[in-house]
Amino acid sequence: MDSPIKNIGLRGVVIASTKICDVDGANSRLLYRGYLIQDLAMETTFAEVAHLLLHDKMPDIHELVNFTNQLERNRTLPPNLICAMQTRPVTTPPMDILQACVALLAHHDDSLPENSLPLARNRAMGLIAKLPTVVAAWTRIRQRLEPIEPVPGLSMAENFFYMITGERPDRRIAELFDRALVLHAEHAFNASTFAAREVASTRAHMYAAVSAAIGSLSGELHGGANTRVMEMLKAIGTKENIKPFVEDKLEKGELVMGLGHAVYKNGDPRVEILRPMSKEVGERVGDTHWYEMTEELERVGKALFKEKKDLEIFPNVDFYSASLYHTMGLAHDLFTPVFAMSRVAGWCAHIIEEQFADEAHKPVLYRPESEYIGTYCGPEGCTLVPMDKR
Repeated sequence: MDSPIKNIGLRGVVIASTKICDVDGANSRLLYRGYLIQDLAMETTFAEVAHLLLHDKMPDIHELVNFTNQLERNRTLPPNLICAMQTRPVTTPPMDILQACVALLAHHDDSLPENSLPLARNRAMGLIAKLPTVVAAWTRIRQRLEPIEPVPGLSMAENFFYMITGERPDRRIAELFDRALVLHAEHAFNASTFAAREVASTRAHMYAAVSAAIGSLSGELHGGANTRVMEMLKAIGTKENIKPFVEDKLEKGELVMGLGHAVYKNGDPRVEILRPMSKEVGERVGDTHWYEMTEELERVGKALFKEKKDLEIFPNVDFYSASLYHTMGLAHDLFTPVFAMSRVAGWCAHIIEEQFADEAHKPVLYRPESEYIGTYCGPEGCTLVPMDKR
């Protein structure tokens, strides 16, 4: 009898070193290039964080102005990319559109196949600038509306909402959305980042590596958890239904989406920033129902896990970002593309590190081993029976 297939998903296996991010699960700490996420989220902007990730330094005012201007100049999409999007079925998932568009953007880069650190950083800035435009354009195209061009002078967050609705967003909501982008920008060697680095290790160009990362993020075991949190909240409906819902999940041995994390054992540090953000946006738009539902689900869930499983459990980044994005008016299937809009900064930083590391950390082609557990007929292999005798 064949042995069962074993798969540990590389858990606990260190495959490379990095200077970009440290996820300290035991102490509930997240650092981007040495800076605590709490400080970055509360004191900086997404543009500053993107500069930090790509250049390994916080920008001064002149560097930030230059970086922001370069992002602004890169936001517009090639016209034939818009035309290509307009030929797609309107039922196509946004993540599939995003992945396809990133691959197509390679066709508009006249510097390929050349590669250098300056070129890689320019490509990264182009992708960071263009992904929000792609997501916004597809949001309108699938509603059979014309895409809206980005407006000079608006931040990435402001432009994103403007390109979807045609109206400038509430400035405070845009600021909080920018903060959410900071929180999602990087998280070490998660599945999508590993996918990007593995492709980059072959010396494929940045568009191929980012396209692979988006493909990884589109899988339900990686991206989309906050979408499923929101679906869960809507299915529960009212606070009175929360306790029986959680009890039923525990009895069946099923997950409660958004509770628990594979790495953070004592709480995800991003939650403490997202919780008040969700509350503030709810108050600002006059709808705190989904924040209150999430808060009650956290309270009841923690108590029941402790009572019935003797487990301390904490919410993760997806738990409060669900009600946050929903209350901001985003369609639920845009939650993961928004994640990608932010995380592309981290992906690009890792691709650059993979391809342009210093000599002491010279990267190599990723080539893991596997253990063969299939049919074995002896040293000469199995006897091949001719077609007419099988």
